[in-house]
Amino acid sequence: MIIRKLNKCEEPPMDLLLLADPSREIVEEYVQRGECFVAENEERIIGVYVLLPTRPETVELVNIAVIETEHGKGIGKQLVINAIEVAKSKGYKTMEVGTGNSSIGQLALYQKCGFRITSIDIDFFIRHYPEEIFENGIQCRDMIRLSQDL
Repeated sequence: MIIRKLNKCEEPPMDLLLLADPSREIVEEYVQRGECFVAENEERIIGVYVLLPTRPETVELVNIAVIETEHGKGIGKQLVINAIEVAKSKGYKTMEVGTGNSSIGQLALYQKCGFRITSIDIDFFIRHYPEEIFENGIQCRDMIRLSQDL
């Protein structure tokens, strides 16, 4: 597997990006402003993440997704670790990430990769998404914000 920055002439893998964020409008907006990276295996895109500068010396991991047939193989962790390495190489001092209160696996992954919970944006997904979102039998309502010093 290789992880590389998406070329300017390539279309972002929207099917994958929409697995992590169901709003096409929001995804298109942050993909345009950020940097998109893809994981490829045998020339097939199997994962993606987007880094978005938010403040001086701070970058946010705004989307990370792996195709469902590749879940459970450690690819998500490799993508997070690669995102951290890329952010460090670009001189960022802090990386942030946000995920839903119902995203149990993602919360565990981010903490295993060194992120700490810093805040909760109550009802974020109720305010910003027209459709209700459910994961793991839980309604996704709140944005759990995490960060780490790089």
